[in-house]
Amino acid sequence: MSRSILQNHSLMFLVCVSFFGILLSALLAVFPPVLSEDFVWRKHVVGFVFGSICVLGILAAFFPNQCTNMLNLGKGEGFTLHGHFSKAGGHHPNCENFSPHVFRIGSRRMCVACTGLTIGGLVTLAGTFLYFFADWHVEQYAVLMVLAGLVGVSLGLFQFRVKQRFVRFSLNASFVLGAFLVLIGIDGLTQSLFADLFLVVLIVFWLFTRISISQWDHKRICYACSVAVCEFRKKGRG
Repeated sequence: MSRSILQNHSLMFLVCVSFFGILLSALLAVFPPVLSEDFVWRKHVVGFVFGSICVLGILAAFFPNQCTNMLNLGKGEGFTLHGHFSKAGGHHPNCENFSPHVFRIGSRRMCVACTGLTIGGLVTLAGTFLYFFADWHVEQYAVLMVLAGLVGVSLGLFQFRVKQRFVRFSLNASFVLGAFLVLIGIDGLTQSLFADLFLVVLIVFWLFTRISISQWDHKRICYACSVAVCEFRKKGRG
């Protein structure tokens, strides 16, 4: 297994395309093209599509294992969308190496990343309603919103080295909020259905890259573990 992203060619491709998308979004914000379109339902269509993605993302964070089974992902490898599945609770193994990835509420183990993504998704849903359906105007702050959003997306993509739970939680929440800020900022600048749908597809790609990096990181942790006998590592290598 490649322990470096640079040695994992498929993951490196996802990362490069993601950062190309970040650069392109920044250029759209600084040099917005004249793409205004006279389409009355533009904001409603984009709001419905993006809001639906947010809802699906929240459901996936609440039920990662069910979503994995529905999509037939990770079968036979011992990994779910976010890493190993543990019957003891959560989708991380009950292992000290994964302690920064989980926190406890009573006897329940919760994934820090999924909790951050869920909170960010809920806030984003509220913002989606305000901007796309309640006529919230942000045009005067659009460029700043895009740039701030891109910072949030970039930090969210590469937060796997962070050990502090609260920081991991915050970066995952800012990843979702950042994507939302980029979308509404570009919409305010271009007022184009094409640009909006392009951003929605790009956001989905960013999320897929985020999940792929998380999977790689979880496997890297297991492969670097010094425990002689570990069922999770054995399944991951299988």
